Amino acid sequence: MITPRLSWSAITRLIRLQNQTGTWLLMFPTLWSLVLAARGLPPLRLFAIFVAGSFVMRSAGVVLNDLADRSFDRHVARTVVRPLASGELSVAHALLVLVLFLSMAGILVLLLDPFTILLSPIAVLLAALYPFAKRVIHVPQAMLGIAFGWGTVMAWAASRGAIEGPAWCLFAATVCWAIGYDTIYALQDVVDDRRIGVKSSALLFGSSTWIAVGTAFGAMLLLLGLAGWLAQIGWVYYALLMAIGMWCGRQALQLRGAIPAPTAFRMFQQHVWVGAAILISMVAGFLF
Repeated sequence: MITPRLSWSAITRLIRLQNQTGTWLLMFPTLWSLVLAARGLPPLRLFAIFVAGSFVMRSAGVVLNDLADRSFDRHVARTVVRPLASGELSVAHALLVLVLFLSMAGILVLLLDPFTILLSPIAVLLAALYPFAKRVIHVPQAMLGIAFGWGTVMAWAASRGAIEGPAWCLFAATVCWAIGYDTIYALQDVVDDRRIGVKSSALLFGSSTWIAVGTAFGAMLLLLGLAGWLAQIGWVYYALLMAIGMWCGRQALQLRGAIPAPTAFRMFQQHVWVGAAILISMVAGFLF
């Protein structure tokens, strides 16, 4: 029997410090929004706030997730060693860490304009709702996308003082992107999820997962194209977006066969590079 004890090692594993894929996937859509809103390179101050905010909110989000899922995590091979599921940390410890990160997020938000500050409680609400989505809806990945996508809305509002058409296109693109990459991620747990009754898009789509993921990526690219058109970006953006689309299509085709868990995780992680490539294509679209 493990005695719960607050330690730096347990905290770093609780917030996934050793694996920042989620932070990058949250951060890149906000940076897309900042670049499009600024029609090029955004102010360094806003860039720094949203980069720091992505790390802080992702850390808070995984703590919320582990608090909600600790009973499920004890029955899933991949998550049984998480500090809350294993009993290494107590609920009180996790709440203390959560309050710390939400306080840091609050400080960062106060550096923004009043309109963006008003939008910020929605981000916390969405982060809190996401862990419970798998109990209710068959595509909880959409809820993750909504939570991540709200960052694009806040970033646009912080840049322009309003929420305009391109921001909503980026929001919707982020939702589609998350459905795609998080469905791939969910392939790791299909056996355990089916056994314990957790809902998942990977379970819902089954043998048609490759079609669903390809459709989600296609919708993402169309929405990104629309966002660029509304922002009057240059042709280089669309050329690079086509190359990104071909890579995403190739990845979706890989899902036609059985995918081992380690392969699914690597495919999921590769979307950090997709996010980076989209950001580079936006900057290039305004420079050339």
